[in-house]
Amino acid sequence: HVLGLRGSWTHLQGNRAKFEIRQALSLPLKGRLFAVSKGGETMQMGTARMPKTKRGPVDSTLAVILLLLLLTGLLVLFSATYYTAQDRGDPLGEVKKQMFGIGLGTAAMIVTSRVPYRFWRQRWVIVSALAVSAVLLLLVIIPGVGVYINGSRRWLRLGGISFQPSELAKLAVVLYMAATLTRRGQGIRFFFHGIVPVLVVPGMVFLLILEQPNLSTAGSILIVSLLMIMMAGAQWKHLTLLGVAGICVGGFYAWSAPYRRERLLSFTDPFAKMSDEGYQLAQSLIAFGSGGLFGMGLGQGRQKYAYLPYPESDFIFAIVGEDFGLLGCTAVAALFAAFAVAGMRIAMNCRDKFGSLLAAGITCSIAVQAFLNMGVVIGILPTTGLPLPFFSAGGTSISITMAAVGILMNISRTTELMET
Repeated sequence: HVLGLRGSWTHLQGNRAKFEIRQALSLPLKGRLFAVSKGGETMQMGTARMPKTKRGPVDSTLAVILLLLLLTGLLVLFSATYYTAQDRGDPLGEVKKQMFGIGLGTAAMIVTSRVPYRFWRQRWVIVSALAVSAVLLLLVIIPGVGVYINGSRRWLRLGGISFQPSELAKLAVVLYMAATLTRRGQGIRFFFHGIVPVLVVPGMVFLLILEQPNLSTAGSILIVSLLMIMMAGAQWKHLTLLGVAGICVGGFYAWSAPYRRERLLSFTDPFAKMSDEGYQLAQSLIAFGSGGLFGMGLGQGRQKYAYLPYPESDFIFAIVGEDFGLLGCTAVAALFAAFAVAGMRIAMNCRDKFGSLLAAGITCSIAVQAFLNMGVVIGILPTTGLPLPFFSAGGTSISITMAAVGILMNISRTTELMET
């Protein structure tokens, strides 16, 4: 705002004074200094106080946490895969694939950390991301196109590389939610005219992923969307209603098919169903029991010797428990908690609503997936196929995740300063 004017306008005479006024008014309002000449002497008339955007260094705490997660993930992945990988001729085969994915992810992260985060708010960017995600999600459920593994089609294979389109869809939904909630403003406090229209796109993505079927990933997208709606200022009564509705829909879907119903019930007593749906969780709990407090040591665990299914992906946290014990599990959980705190701090420090919601959405997407995975592996949630970020094998998945972290880093580089 303009603080005030000094001097009398009667002293403003001659073309030079008029020129200097026009020149001052033509400057951006941010930091504008109003001045005129009186007898050859410059006289200050007032200043404007507006936010100034300054680009600083990347948040060092976030960078250190990311590095620790990546290094720990590679170490645990080596322990989980070297036994089976050596039968294919290279004990480090899975680790090398993961390092290749991390290399691609690092390049993507460098690029996204340098692209101004407001670029992702443009309508054509969001529409393009959603359109590409929708096309890939439709392709993956077509028989003969999507790769069919263990009763579901979740992967596409292009040029020898397999990837899950749902990973891209998660990021596209976060971009959409951040931009849409920003435009809605206070309208999000209304249910039918505010919240319901916003949830149309996440709901459509949810249904497409559910066709694979992949309830865990589809559900995590809705959870993150609801968290972003909450942070945008929605009323608690509306959030409660949506939460109850989501639980009812998820419960109905899980109960509607015999194999999903068995999986839902098996986590209550997995050892009673070791010959069926409870086998994987039972072996996971055995791994935690074997690890005890301090663990058996790196690579010394036995569950990866063909006892525990998928120790390199969905149940890699059980390898952490067996090799490094309760202390190791606590350290990994603490790293993800620290990542969540660092990400939310970036979101709260960003004075731009879009940047704040985008940072919160990316943080929640990674943290929610991590804690859902850990909850499944220790048996407090029903068994689902959700990987552990930065740990589970999957080069394209970790590349997309690191690209999203790059956007978070760019937001951390931007601070709003008030100058007088």
